[in-house]
Amino acid sequence: MTTDKTTTPVVNPEAAKGADTVVDPRLLVREQGLGGYVTEFKRKMRGGDLGSIPVIIGLLIICVVFQSLNSEFLSAKNISDIAVAMVATGMMAVGVIFVLLLGEIDLSVGSVSGVSGAVVAVLSVSHGMNEWLAIVVAIVSGAVIGAVHGFFFARIGAPAFAVTLAGLLFWLGFMLQLLGDSGTINLDSDGVVGNLTTYYFTDVAAAYGLAVVAVVAFFLSAFLDSRRREAAGIPARPLTDIVVRTVVLAVFAFAAAFMFNQHRGLPLALVLFLVVLVGTDFLLRRTAYGRKIFALGGSVEASRRAGINVTAIRISVFAIAGTFAAVGGLFWASKIAAVNQGSGTGDLLMNVIAAAVIGGTSLFGGRGRTWNALLGVMVIVSIQYGLALEGIATPIQYMVTGAVLLATVVIDSVSRKTQKTAGRA
Repeated sequence: MTTDKTTTPVVNPEAAKGADTVVDPRLLVREQGLGGYVTEFKRKMRGGDLGSIPVIIGLLIICVVFQSLNSEFLSAKNISDIAVAMVATGMMAVGVIFVLLLGEIDLSVGSVSGVSGAVVAVLSVSHGMNEWLAIVVAIVSGAVIGAVHGFFFARIGAPAFAVTLAGLLFWLGFMLQLLGDSGTINLDSDGVVGNLTTYYFTDVAAAYGLAVVAVVAFFLSAFLDSRRREAAGIPARPLTDIVVRTVVLAVFAFAAAFMFNQHRGLPLALVLFLVVLVGTDFLLRRTAYGRKIFALGGSVEASRRAGINVTAIRISVFAIAGTFAAVGGLFWASKIAAVNQGSGTGDLLMNVIAAAVIGGTSLFGGRGRTWNALLGVMVIVSIQYGLALEGIATPIQYMVTGAVLLATVVIDSVSRKTQKTAGRA
């Protein structure tokens, strides 16, 4: 039995010839050397995909300006102080990033951090509980509080803004109730919480050792990822590219290690913060759970149709935000070796949200990385310390930080509009 086969005339033979070889230019760029990266950079700029470029440029400008005004800005002591000071806000910003990825907001993190510090102080100081156990109770309390907020948002359907605003007020009152009439509970500066921001690895091998571990881990991760892509027949980074990136990281890592060793050594607080960043980044980018968060931030309805348990993901994300708010509260308590009525109040909430947004996390959901917390908090704390060195009053610090935040949000909005125009949103 024969079949009569008919053919359809090809209107554009050249287009048809290349139709089966069309490849995403982002995959080809790695095989085109330096010229390919220049082309890719131009393409991203035209498409509004700015990534972390604005905040990195901002950091460079901050360093140049304040160093020119005061030579102490880039001194070993000031850099070490900035590294420790940014951890508390940075920890809380990590949790907020998870919420922002959903396109939501959590206004309660400041008050939850205050509750965390109060729980530790009351249990360990007032009631004599083992400090480690008190810390566990405080962190679990933060997770439970976040889950409660998530329940009202995800299950009941109340707006996250309203739920967490109510949480801000409720948990602030709860903290004041825990602290009692005195309003202040001093912590043991040599205790577990006290050491969070005061302990330094004084052996020079610690800082350099961490730099070596970071560089080697980065190289192996990039190299193995490249081999996996090649095995799957997908364009991958060439070895020379991986080596160049590793060398750049090594320069910054060993320079930082050198500066820390010129003062008191490697801060424990910074080590813990970096561990959290690596862990949460892996969670978001390398696990099914993380992909579900990004998917949910992109489209709730599409996620639901794809079989994602939207309610469970939302509740868990707010629980994560509460957990990191509690952890940040411990670092704030460590910084002043006490918990008082001002814990978790003031400009803390705004700085936490600003750190996440300035670092590159979109307010519209679906775009961001936990490393954005590091970049954002570096900008905020660097501005604060730079202005403080010049003796500039706090009101001016607020105005400068607010201006930076506004500029970041404007860039984010313009970037999204440009991506929509380019058909990439």
